[in-house]
Amino acid sequence: MADEHQLPPMFEEGGDDDNSRREEGSYCLIKSVSHLSDRGFTRLPDRYVLPSSERPGDGLGRVRLPVVDLERLRDPIHRAAVIKGLDAACRDYGFFQASTHLHRRCPVNHGVDLEVITGLLDVVRRFFELPLPRRARYMSADVRAPVRYGTSFNQANDAVLFWRDFLKLASCQPLQSATASWPDEPGDLREVAARYAIANHQLFMEIIEAALEALGIACRCSLLQELAAGYSQLMLNCYPACPQPELTLGLPPHSDYCIFTLLLQDQVEGLQVMHHGRWLTVDPVPGSFIVNVGDHLEIYSNGRYKSKLHRVRVNSSSPRISAASFHSLPAERVIGPAAEMVDERNPRRYMDTDYANFLAFLASAEGQHKSFLQSREIQQADIH
Repeated sequence: MADEHQLPPMFEEGGDDDNSRREEGSYCLIKSVSHLSDRGFTRLPDRYVLPSSERPGDGLGRVRLPVVDLERLRDPIHRAAVIKGLDAACRDYGFFQASTHLHRRCPVNHGVDLEVITGLLDVVRRFFELPLPRRARYMSADVRAPVRYGTSFNQANDAVLFWRDFLKLASCQPLQSATASWPDEPGDLREVAARYAIANHQLFMEIIEAALEALGIACRCSLLQELAAGYSQLMLNCYPACPQPELTLGLPPHSDYCIFTLLLQDQVEGLQVMHHGRWLTVDPVPGSFIVNVGDHLEIYSNGRYKSKLHRVRVNSSSPRISAASFHSLPAERVIGPAAEMVDERNPRRYMDTDYANFLAFLASAEGQHKSFLQSREIQQADIH
């Protein structure tokens, strides 16, 4: 794989034209589905064809996720009722919509500015429209790299590739220490993405404080301080139009390694969640973030909250853009079940874990479904 800031050989000047064309075909097959889509492929390359048992199928189920109204959450009169609803959503669905009452301009503490949201979706779209050689500068085999452009899900271990390109931006606090390494194309990407990351992290802090209150965690201050300085990652996704969407997925069934994920998406549907054994398509709702419980929160809550499986379907007509923000504790911090969540009736269900455990697992496995979380489960027979 190319070094993070080095162009792949077929993009360097002076190469043999015939060799370059042959190399480009095989290179783009596993490096950029956007490039394949732009070149007008009418047949899905074999590397992207899922076994028949893993294909998306014809399910037409849809779901309107529970809504957590942040304006009501901030109102002392309604706060308890909203927190009760948040608790139920985290236990049952593992997903909810965070309604932010977006306005053209509004203070940060009243939600995320509409211009910040539309600006991010626009700059993400323009990044993935850049010629492949310019995007390829940020390719890296290092999963720890603070900036990483790539394709598929866990490309090094994926038996079948997935119809998705991504740009990962580490957005640790303070943010200024991270943005210097972010792409400088398009020219406004750093500024726009930084504004979004700041607003998104503030929204996360408001949501996790409510979740800790719902869990009955009495001493929340120290944990909230750690989260305020914690690790965040902004994953920018592009799912191009696909010639045979019935044969593949944009992302496989998986859960997220974090406390909460906050997802911003355009108006093209694609996200599906597993609920009561069925895959249900989530209707995109303007002015809302999709929030889902991550593996860390399932561990911390000792299984009260569930990190539910989700996946992404693609379509043949419209590209889809999304931005997933993964929020958690500092990378070196060990997390385990909270003391308040463990008693005789609810024995400890998970081993402690940290980011190093996750990276080691990811290097040796596909990481699909809830495989990492399952690797941290304590068998009940081992407790006695």
